[in-house]
Amino acid sequence: MKVLVATEKPFAAAAVNGIRKEIESAGNELVLLEKYTEKSQLLEAVADADALIIRSDKVDAEVLDAAKQLKIVVRAGAGYDNIDLAAATAHDVVAENTPGQNSNAVAELVFGMLVFAVRNFFNGKAGSELMGKKLGILAFGNVGRNVARIAAGFGMDVYAYDAFCPKEAIEAAGVKAVDNQDALFETCDVVSLHIPATPETKQSINASLVGKMKKGGVLVNTARKEVINEQELLKLMEERTDLKYVTDIKPDADADFAKLEGRYFSTPKKMGAQTAEANINAGIAAARQINAFFKDGCTKFKVN
Repeated sequence: MKVLVATEKPFAAAAVNGIRKEIESAGNELVLLEKYTEKSQLLEAVADADALIIRSDKVDAEVLDAAKQLKIVVRAGAGYDNIDLAAATAHDVVAENTPGQNSNAVAELVFGMLVFAVRNFFNGKAGSELMGKKLGILAFGNVGRNVARIAAGFGMDVYAYDAFCPKEAIEAAGVKAVDNQDALFETCDVVSLHIPATPETKQSINASLVGKMKKGGVLVNTARKEVINEQELLKLMEERTDLKYVTDIKPDADADFAKLEGRYFSTPKKMGAQTAEANINAGIAAARQINAFFKDGCTKFKVN
């Protein structure tokens, strides 16, 4: 079987070596398409591929139409909104992600940005401490659980809400469960977002919700840009000069958060999984899942 790794932003060399070792040890062929600049290059490369490993690369109906032999596509990472799931299903292609492989990297980034925010972006003026503050985690999956683990080390009071995770499971992790996301925002000094971008969550983090935060509240977004109603949040923060917003996702060009000097920060690009460890872990996990699929038909991580 031919396995194509198509990455506009390439894996680290160590990750590629690990992927190659896994794929070739199972008797499969590995082909690389790295740093491609045109979609036509992807369309050509995928034409005879049986399996596809991607990072943030988009796999839409056009790509799937071109991939006549494709049986499985694996997104090396947790989020999979860059795959058209309906189109994958229509083409009889299994779509998978690699949950948990980037979780610690994202959680550590949350706290890197959070310390930066509460210490006034290191501008020399007195800030505040995280110890004793109430942290709200919106969605208690792999990343949320790692955020809770790290928060305990800071001495924070941790709360969580997840519509799909039972209260008992949240509380078993030593975290206080709340009944809904409104209560999370009303209760906590800091809210960290870990929800996927779905029809239900897109634009859901709006002025009404964030406006429930107490004075001095900090919103952290390492999830997806689409879950934020940027225009509403910007307007709210212009009115609520006590709020701060930090994210690893650049906003749309027409959402000028940069004018909120001293209260807003975004990284130059999506940084959640940008560690050597996460890069290697996710890539090798993707390779192993493809091998398991071809060997035993395993679809444990199927998302479509």
